[in-house]
Amino acid sequence: MKVKFYMLVGLVSGIFYFESTAQKTVSLQKENFTTYNRVLSVKDSNHLAIVHIDAKPSSGVAWLKDINFKNGVIEFDVKGKNVQQQSFVGIAFHGLNDSTYDAVYFRPFNFTSDDAVRKSHSVQYISMPKYEWYYLREKFTGKFEDALTKAVDPDKWFHAKIVVDKNEVNVYADNDDKPSLSVKTLNNYGAGKIGFWVGNDSDGDFTNLIIKQ
Repeated sequence: MKVKFYMLVGLVSGIFYFESTAQKTVSLQKENFTTYNRVLSVKDSNHLAIVHIDAKPSSGVAWLKDINFKNGVIEFDVKGKNVQQQSFVGIAFHGLNDSTYDAVYFRPFNFTSDDAVRKSHSVQYISMPKYEWYYLREKFTGKFEDALTKAVDPDKWFHAKIVVDKNEVNVYADNDDKPSLSVKTLNNYGAGKIGFWVGNDSDGDFTNLIIKQ
């Protein structure tokens, strides 16, 4: 019999819900995260818990405690901003430590650009620490980043879904049926921590995190 596993984050009560051989409920508070190079806050907006991560030089992660992710589906709502080079928002997974992980992130300031090249830099996969975005762009141009397959307002909330199946990652934006990015992973991390990710000089807002594995 196949065992189902679900985790829902987003209600103001901050509930994680698991359906498996065991159940666990944890209040969604700051203490449920460990942060690297960022300050995290949680606010209530219309009975919805919003996680805000502040801006600092270099990238930062807000890791969820006691969650180990291997394969499955990661979904969340995220809001960046339409400010050039100041909005890099996404999710880190398979985290071994603060500098070793996979990540998928979006550059909202490129979503609606009239420049086709910039637009093709809207969603990115990286594998830290070896495969940073600039290395991948130089060595594998167009392979690990792409444009979104549908129009998304860079100043508004949008939905992201990342499907991780062994060594393959597919990224869907704003409930699109077609993936905006499909890549093979560049490491053998296999499993690890998961957390909200922001890039250099970028902040971000996150809610409605769902993990299925």
